Amino acid sequence: MRAVIQKSFGGPEVLETVDAERPAPLAGEVLVKVHAAAVNPVDVAVRSGALPLLGEPPFGVGWDISGVVEEASPGAGFEVGDEVYGMPLFPRAANGYAEYVTAPSSHLARKPASLDHVHAAAVPLAALTAWQGLVRAANVTKGDRVLIQRAAGGVGHFAVQIAKARGAHVIAVAGPDRREYLTGLGADEIIDYRTTDFTTAVKDADVVLDSLAQGDLSLGVVRPGGVLISILEHHDADLAARVEAAGRRFAGILVEPDAEALEAIAELIDAGRVRPYVEETFPLEEAGKAHELVAAGHVQGKIVLTV
Repeated sequence: MRAVIQKSFGGPEVLETVDAERPAPLAGEVLVKVHAAAVNPVDVAVRSGALPLLGEPPFGVGWDISGVVEEASPGAGFEVGDEVYGMPLFPRAANGYAEYVTAPSSHLARKPASLDHVHAAAVPLAALTAWQGLVRAANVTKGDRVLIQRAAGGVGHFAVQIAKARGAHVIAVAGPDRREYLTGLGADEIIDYRTTDFTTAVKDADVVLDSLAQGDLSLGVVRPGGVLISILEHHDADLAARVEAAGRRFAGILVEPDAEALEAIAELIDAGRVRPYVEETFPLEEAGKAHELVAAGHVQGKIVLTV
């Protein structure tokens, strides 16, 4: 099979497409013929060595996949031919940029029926991050005021829609060229970060989703008793202590596989209440170009590899 691996840390040029042995599923696993795989900022950080999740190369990056079950081992929860999507094994290696991937069936869910594989692959890691922060940790409910940083990005555009689907008043922080896009996703207020300091514009948020490692700045936006969700400073015990000392609650999110949440997200997608946005696709062999675009930091929605 074709697979993208790297033999050293470095820039996008270290990603190379090779012929690799097709993996075999273990008990409780399925073999998925991958149709599309999304590229996330974490992929870029792991590839460069900035985030050493997988140890030393060689290895293959990539977690978000959508495809069709090719083999199902005894005890697996799917049958051959089922269309599935998910983020298997994170933060361990899943080797998602490949024609075939093995995964525990408990890490996958049935693909949203209304999406093609490209758009389904764009969902898992980003949508699960938003869901596990807003729903599982913060329990966002009707009437909550939710501020979302980098609202037009991968996690952000799902967070806007998930919060809105739960009845929240959504305040989106983004660039001026994203206003129409975010309004279409359901944002109630949009703060242009280039002209407005969100810390002075908002003081009474019930929940803040911080995706910029600006926890101390974001803390001043959260009302007493509110929740600060951090997806980059999830491990920062000192920040957590400061948040708690200020009478707010801290929720550090390191996304994890969650089939139940994927099923709930698929229901929202098929009901037309959440939709993934894919800015651009690249063939598997051009994974390096996809990484360049993601690394630039201005992607609207997601970038996806077609396999």
